[in-house]
Amino acid sequence: MLHLAQPTRPGWAAYAVAHLADILLDHAHCEKKAASTALGLMFRYEERPELQTPLSQLAREELAHYEEVIERLTERGIPFRRLPAGGYAAGLHEAVRKQEPHRLLDNLLTCAIIEARSCERMQLLGEELERHDPQLAKLYSGLLSSEARHFRRYVELAELYFDKAQVHARLAELMQHEAEVIARIPVEPRLHCG
Repeated sequence: MLHLAQPTRPGWAAYAVAHLADILLDHAHCEKKAASTALGLMFRYEERPELQTPLSQLAREELAHYEEVIERLTERGIPFRRLPAGGYAAGLHEAVRKQEPHRLLDNLLTCAIIEARSCERMQLLGEELERHDPQLAKLYSGLLSSEARHFRRYVELAELYFDKAQVHARLAELMQHEAEVIARIPVEPRLHCG
């Protein structure tokens, strides 16, 4: 369903649980960046009214998730702090074409891919946490449907402006690029890493 070209490597979830404070901190940053990205697309494509309400809804939901994760950090006494940028998003954006309207298509599909990878990783993390921290497992299990819905929403937005076959062909190309990015970036305690 999520079209990932390469599944997460075995052992990632156990590694993530062993570095849970860092994963939670990174997760908070991911939710904030996802909200910022949706808002950025609203401003960049103001002439496309069909994008405005869906992107606003996505941004609000991402900020609600951000607040949920911040609450978990606070409960656990983990201070929120700045994190250096990881290589995942920058690697994905290497494949985004510069000329419109291809840039719009690639940006929407890149957002979809990030949501798809987040969904996969949160499922793995939730399953692993069932054995270690059932309360936190509920957070991740609860986010799965939202992440999958966000993936579908970005694809649907692309289909408003581009032929469905073109959208899915480009999505497959970008998913392959994402698999290459995942393969080359280092393993570190982040939701999106090698």
